[in-house]
Amino acid sequence: MILNYIWIGFILIAFVVALCKLIFMHDFDVFNSIISSTFDSARTGFEISLGITGILSLWLGLMKIGEKAGLIQSFARFASPVFSKLFPELPNDHPAAGTIFMNISANMLGLDNAATPIGLKAMQQLQTLNGKKDTATNAMIMFLSINASGLTIIPITIMTYRAQLGAANPSDVFLPIIIATFVSTLVAILAVCFVQKINILQRNLLIFFTSMFIFIFSIVCIFRFLPAEKVSFFSTLIANIILFTIICGFLIAGVRKKLNVYNTFILGAKEGFLTAVKIIPYLIAILVAIGVFRASGAMTFFIDGITWLVATCGLDTTFVDALPTIFMKPLSGSGARGMMIDAMKTFGADSFVGRLSCIAQGSTDTIFYIVAVYFGSVSIRKTRHTIPCALLADLAGAIATITLAYLFFPVNT
Repeated sequence: MILNYIWIGFILIAFVVALCKLIFMHDFDVFNSIISSTFDSARTGFEISLGITGILSLWLGLMKIGEKAGLIQSFARFASPVFSKLFPELPNDHPAAGTIFMNISANMLGLDNAATPIGLKAMQQLQTLNGKKDTATNAMIMFLSINASGLTIIPITIMTYRAQLGAANPSDVFLPIIIATFVSTLVAILAVCFVQKINILQRNLLIFFTSMFIFIFSIVCIFRFLPAEKVSFFSTLIANIILFTIICGFLIAGVRKKLNVYNTFILGAKEGFLTAVKIIPYLIAILVAIGVFRASGAMTFFIDGITWLVATCGLDTTFVDALPTIFMKPLSGSGARGMMIDAMKTFGADSFVGRLSCIAQGSTDTIFYIVAVYFGSVSIRKTRHTIPCALLADLAGAIATITLAYLFFPVNT
């Protein structure tokens, strides 16, 4: 229901802003821009869906092999001590637990092409346990909130863009990105636990949070002492090795179980194709609303208002130039990426604004895109408290991003 209100709200706000620009600013092109944006966004939504069809088919085919070979169940047993607490409604050793574990791991390694198909598979498995097929379950909400928080320990893409745009040390944002994304993920988990009345002081959860902190700290230390020019190289190498190892591992497991690996892969790939087709309407709907909101100038007015408010309070306004990336991130991944690149081109890759935009890009994920795609894949319409919890995590990530940028890259240096 809340997604319905947000969708209508974006469009109505865009209409009001456009009408005001027409009346008071005599901007006669604003409605032309909005209509063009609707067509462009609809086409983009279809192109994105078409673009991920092959990826979905590949990974859901591999996932079907892993499921038949028993690997997913093994992952489920491994994750059970923690997931049984975070996902209390999920039966022990249910395949969804293993798939969720793989999805979170892929996201942490920055393997977006693998994470999304695996995540959609997890949603389909969770839907089999859903008594109300149009309403999100508690397990779905926890899973989506963690996904939307964007936990990533190897921000390969961001470091690549920084290198291409001439940053002296492309990996200098590595440490603040890890800290910021850890904060947003922690807030996401705590917010959902609070709403769903999950006791976070349980022994397994405390061990999990402590282990996560130690793991993140260890990764930071390892990469901190690597030469700057080697960070991006080793990040990409490690991620690709892990990715190819997963693919080979699934195939070997299938052969050991004496499966017809090819036919099993085809069966899963067909599911991937049908899933890609199913998400098209949901993706087009949310992208059109976001496109109209941007084209109307509503985003610009919002950011200008914040600039005025910050200046009125006598605070430093340097960070405001990076707000387009921060505010665009929950709405559109490609839009936020464009804002980040524009900030680095305009202010410089090594400027405060350029670095802050990069940290913002890596600290959270695209909430509305994830909600539209993941829930759309299983025809969920009532998202319950998913979006509020995800937005709270996004807010925490934004605050952490700005704070860390000032700590690591002081404006006066």
